[in-house]
Amino acid sequence: MKNLSLRKLIFAALIGALYAALTVALSPVSYGPLQFRVSEVLCILPFFLPFTSWGLFVGCALANLFGGYGLPDIVFGSLATLAAAFCTSRIRIRPLALAPVVIFNAVVVGAVISFSATPAVFWEGFAANALQIGVTEFGVMYLLGLPLLYLLPKNKLFNELINKFT
Repeated sequence: MKNLSLRKLIFAALIGALYAALTVALSPVSYGPLQFRVSEVLCILPFFLPFTSWGLFVGCALANLFGGYGLPDIVFGSLATLAAAFCTSRIRIRPLALAPVVIFNAVVVGAVISFSATPAVFWEGFAANALQIGVTEFGVMYLLGLPLLYLLPKNKLFNELINKFT
């Protein structure tokens, strides 16, 4: 059991590092009110391996250190990723399992951007920011993530990986 827990910790850390590296490497499209974070596609992993939620949380926190929205994004943006990942791990209907990622990020990151950019007129900017984040997040999760959610279980190497943790 200890060995399996250590493997899970290491794998979750690798997922977090991959999330952070992808986000920073693709920083021109990863940050801002219109962000197409390709790294968010990793948020499908909790559907198969719930423990990866923690790696995604840490990876998001690390990536948000390099964003322009400061401490609110580091804390709340990362917590949105964690909450969405936990929900994804509980929902067994594949298309619906991706919805928490879209919804949590739209609401929380939309709020962070509105608060960081113009706190005096938060509510005026919130709807637009939440909509923009929601649309781009929907694009990542449903154009990239949903096909992977169906294709990965058909891959022999992926199944072997899953079996190492179950």
